[in-house]
Amino acid sequence: MFRSNPFLRPRPPVIWGYGIAVLSVSAALVISRWAALRLEAAPVSLFLLAVILSAWFGGLGPGMLATSLSALAFYYYFLPPIHSLGLKLEEIPRLVVFMLSNLLVGSLSAAQRSAIESLRQARDDLKGTVQQLQRSNEILQAESRERKHAQSKLRQSESYLAEAQRLSHTGSWVWDVAGRDALYLSDEWYRIYGFDPKEGMPSWEKRLQRIHPEDRAKWQDTIERAVSEKSDYDVEFRILLPGDAVKYLHAVGHPVLNASGDLAQFVGSSTDITERKQAEEALRQAQADLAHVSRVTTMGELMASLAHEVNQPIAAAVTDANTGLRWLTRDRPDVEEAREAALRVVKDATRAADIIKRIRLLFTKSAPERALVDVNEVIREMIVLLHSEATRYKIFLRAELAADLPPVLGDRVQLQQVLMNLMVNGIEAMKAEDGARELAVKSQAAENQQVLVSVSDSGVGIPAEQADQIFNAFFTTKSNGTGMGLRISRSIVESHGGRLWATNNLPRGASFCFTLPTKVEVSE
Repeated sequence: MFRSNPFLRPRPPVIWGYGIAVLSVSAALVISRWAALRLEAAPVSLFLLAVILSAWFGGLGPGMLATSLSALAFYYYFLPPIHSLGLKLEEIPRLVVFMLSNLLVGSLSAAQRSAIESLRQARDDLKGTVQQLQRSNEILQAESRERKHAQSKLRQSESYLAEAQRLSHTGSWVWDVAGRDALYLSDEWYRIYGFDPKEGMPSWEKRLQRIHPEDRAKWQDTIERAVSEKSDYDVEFRILLPGDAVKYLHAVGHPVLNASGDLAQFVGSSTDITERKQAEEALRQAQADLAHVSRVTTMGELMASLAHEVNQPIAAAVTDANTGLRWLTRDRPDVEEAREAALRVVKDATRAADIIKRIRLLFTKSAPERALVDVNEVIREMIVLLHSEATRYKIFLRAELAADLPPVLGDRVQLQQVLMNLMVNGIEAMKAEDGARELAVKSQAAENQQVLVSVSDSGVGIPAEQADQIFNAFFTTKSNGTGMGLRISRSIVESHGGRLWATNNLPRGASFCFTLPTKVEVSE
């Protein structure tokens, strides 16, 4: 309504209200003094109108200002003697009546405007209240529908959760810290641990007895540490079921604190990971078998060079043996020279035996065994085995081995396989290259208590577009390659807690580097 009626629009700012008062009184004075309209004898109605407009649009303050200005104009221009502000005793009653009339109509105008605005505000508030009640009613109805829907969903979710726990072999639980009593155990938990739900929740002692004797201390230490630190815990352990069946479990617990911050409960889950453990063991066996096949394949490719490497000390031993015989068959046998020749025979035979032993170790199929290994010694062994192969292609083998390197914890045969793969790759990268051919093997101490080993060649290098693929399984740049050598090497290094990577050299060639920890335990 107030948009179509200008008199019902919101009040303007205060300063505008006083401006309207001055303007309306001035307009009333001008109109009443305009000779053409002949209103000099009846100015009161015009001034009353000015006061009404001022009080309506501006409120009581502008109405009072309009009243004061009207009284002043009426006194000066219309009460005799006119154009005088002197004391006019005879006209004072008329002036008082004029002012009281202005005050009355101004107050009534302001009060009516306030009443109209109050009614309008009350109407708007009532409308807002009705709308709010309607929205509240709609919300309540929606909440009622949602509550029913949520209850249905909750029942459905509980059914889904129970099915998901059954499929994932995960049981949920809650236990009280103070008495170690179970507060909640899911159906799947009972199935995993082999308890009967009909017999009620098993006591702490019964639950503890289910844990494998060899893992019981580890499990208890984990629980006690989590309780004392009010922290999460994560532990893998075995349980021993009736009938001596063994299961592997992975338990995760989260602390629940009360209002005072004290530890009250633990909530968590236990997952049966027996199948995963069996799969991991099968995978480890498959990886070991694959690594053995890779070693045998590489050794087969190097058989000619290895045979030459073995023939050298055997041939030297035969020569020394013949020399010793000649010294003994002389007219006057030279026993001392024959003894020196016999010592050389022993030395050459020992060297041949050592080479054959290293070859047999690489051919042997056995489970990985971790022990302290001298990395420099492994490097020297591989240089001896691959010396003939490098010489065959006129490649100079150079070793730069740091002294006093700490030993690493690892499987000797696996580390030999890594070095052999990297060195053979370096030799093959230089077979068809012109210019100097050099294969450098270096060892040095690295940061974070690690040993760094690098194998650098002066071959073709690694194409930029293949830099991210060379460690992928079955990726190879060789026509007769399997694409498994570098993949197996990286797996071996990572299983020892290290890292294997490759970079290009300048102006040509590539370097393969790997690190091995010297202090931390690593997983097989």
